[in-house]
Amino acid sequence: MERETFFTRDKNFYKTLFSMMIVVALQNLVMYSVNMIDNIMLGNFSQNALSGAATVNQLFFMVEQFALSIANALVAIGAQYWGQKRNAPIRRLTGISLRLGLVISVIIMAMCIIMPKALLSIFTNDAAIMEEALSYLGIILWTFVMFIVSNILMAALRCVGTVKISFYISLVSLGINIIGNYALIYGNFGLPRMGVRGAAIATLIARIVELVIVIYYVLKVDKKLEILKNLKDIFTVDKELRKDYTKVYIPIMCSQVLWGVSVPFQTAILGHLSSAAIAANSVATTFYQYLKVIVIAMSSTSAVMIGNSIGRGKIERVKADARSLAVIDVAIGVCLAILLIVLKNPLLSLYTLDSATEVMASNLIIIMAFIMVGMSYQMPVSFGIIQGAGDGKFTMKMNLISTWCIVMPLSIMAAFWWKLPVEWVVVCIQSDQIFKGLPTFIKFRKYSWIKKLTRDEA
Repeated sequence: MERETFFTRDKNFYKTLFSMMIVVALQNLVMYSVNMIDNIMLGNFSQNALSGAATVNQLFFMVEQFALSIANALVAIGAQYWGQKRNAPIRRLTGISLRLGLVISVIIMAMCIIMPKALLSIFTNDAAIMEEALSYLGIILWTFVMFIVSNILMAALRCVGTVKISFYISLVSLGINIIGNYALIYGNFGLPRMGVRGAAIATLIARIVELVIVIYYVLKVDKKLEILKNLKDIFTVDKELRKDYTKVYIPIMCSQVLWGVSVPFQTAILGHLSSAAIAANSVATTFYQYLKVIVIAMSSTSAVMIGNSIGRGKIERVKADARSLAVIDVAIGVCLAILLIVLKNPLLSLYTLDSATEVMASNLIIIMAFIMVGMSYQMPVSFGIIQGAGDGKFTMKMNLISTWCIVMPLSIMAAFWWKLPVEWVVVCIQSDQIFKGLPTFIKFRKYSWIKKLTRDEA
């Protein structure tokens, strides 16, 4: 008979949670730093080179959404199997994910080869920027397959609680990008000065190294999945498992893509206001994004922890684990909000802004602090716990309604119809992080999201 407690009393649960969260947060921080360094180095080379790479990165952002959806679906089911200490189904699910990832990445690559100008013209019509973007895309598109495959293999490792290798891979990628950019963008170490093409080549080299390292680790070092000993499982076509995976994957993919498509539109709204708005928002969101990596890490970690817990089959323990995670989420959000406000003035002093823009940036940071609390609850609970437990339909519906039926119309009206101050436009753009909290809380307390995704052993 299980004895219900409101919070989990298992000290090992908290030890595993925080150790995994810290490693994943550091990995996300390093990955975010890679993009920042690329922007800084290209920005110092030329504005058109920076704009060209940024344009292509709008396409790559969609590749990331597909990679995340494939990986998250794998973790949702795989973590439950690991809770039962059954690794053969995880290997077969990894094979299913890899085949899906290859199909999607090849389709996107083919579109980039066949109709590059048509795709890039969605984001820019400037001839000089288009020229740089085409140069960058011609090289970077070859990284799409490697990026998706690497992320799927790292997700398979995350199912069984192995996360440190992902952090080390990110560190290696950061080092390669810094050295590669320095050498190839500016023409150092006797190499040609290649500009945006140099940045693309540096990224390509980094992706190749990432893939080699993760494949070597999975085959030679990892002792949990035992893929090398059971390589046939990767190539096994398990129709029942594929059906299970598809059922979980489709709503997760729709949710990711629905959200992903909205991001460029939200950026475009601010881009049509004023140069001061763009600058102030850029400064405020830079700080916000650095702290957001902790929330994203908590979301990823929660999915693994809940999946493992459901796999063990003790429902009251699942509920206790989930409640513990939810309260920790809120506590983390409050701490991050306070940190953002405390560091506001020191961080603003790093920038040279006119007085009006600095005041606007200061106001936006305060707004972001409040948004941080809401996001720190709803994201780990909705995407980590609820979606991680296999209920992707809830997050899909919530993203569809909140993003496209509320946030986008509200933001457009605030910016162009009501012509509200920039601060209020940003509130509208980010408001989903607050009002998603209520439906998330109601769904969470029903516990209807607890779904057994595993099949009994034959």
